[in-house]
Amino acid sequence: MKKKIAAIAATALMAQATSAAALAGTEALANRTEICKKNYHTLFGGEALSNTGNDPEMMAILQKYIFGEVFTVGELDYKTREMITVTTLAVQQTLPQLKAHINAALNVGVTPVELRETIYQCAPFIGFPKTLNALEVLNQVFKERNIKTPIDSTATVKEKDRFEKGAAIQTPLYGDEIKKTLEGLPQDMGADVARFLTEVCFGDFYTRKGLDLKTRELLVISLLVTTGNTGTLKSHIKGNLKAGNSKETITAAIIQCLPYVGFPNTIAALKALKEVLMEN
Repeated sequence: MKKKIAAIAATALMAQATSAAALAGTEALANRTEICKKNYHTLFGGEALSNTGNDPEMMAILQKYIFGEVFTVGELDYKTREMITVTTLAVQQTLPQLKAHINAALNVGVTPVELRETIYQCAPFIGFPKTLNALEVLNQVFKERNIKTPIDSTATVKEKDRFEKGAAIQTPLYGDEIKKTLEGLPQDMGADVARFLTEVCFGDFYTRKGLDLKTRELLVISLLVTTGNTGTLKSHIKGNLKAGNSKETITAAIIQCLPYVGFPNTIAALKALKEVLMEN
């Protein structure tokens, strides 16, 4: 009799637990939906989950996943999330989506200068043609929103001090690892490439006003997650830590890229982050 009563009690507890889990799942789904609607309206001004268009099911999955879930991971603000998103879309040359998120970035307070610098920052890593494509989209949005171009210059270096100013940023973060890596090439041409990196990437771009060093480094993280270059990513994770970005911020930045680059690249980047953190 006691065993029977115990069995009934156990069954009741299991049913209660199942019911509680189901309720929690329902509440989480409701929360995801409401969070999605709030975030989407803040970013784009419209209404999410409108059940319109040719593929409303895909849009519902996308919107709840991105704006109802990924946007809740970590403590990144709207501005940072949108600059990361603009970066990854520029790298991929997904220009219609880039235009939408440039508008969203402006809606949440990213300044025209910050947006321009976000796209300029891509040039040393993806090349100038793709960067120019992204700038064309940016300037189209500026024109539509009556933002006067060209925006005032934020350059701070002169021709004669590009190397010196670039090295002042590069060396504390990365030392001379690239110069050593490229040693031994014919006619010492590797030294030319190492010099170009210092003068162009760090001299021409990192020295510009409009974004601070921590933000530039964080955007490079998102850029490298997108390209899938985990070797260079590891180096820039270390650079981010030296620049003052926390491991939590770096993790959240990588995860912010997830809906735009997919699971393989994001998981590879998170594995690279774990390896760097285990070394330190």
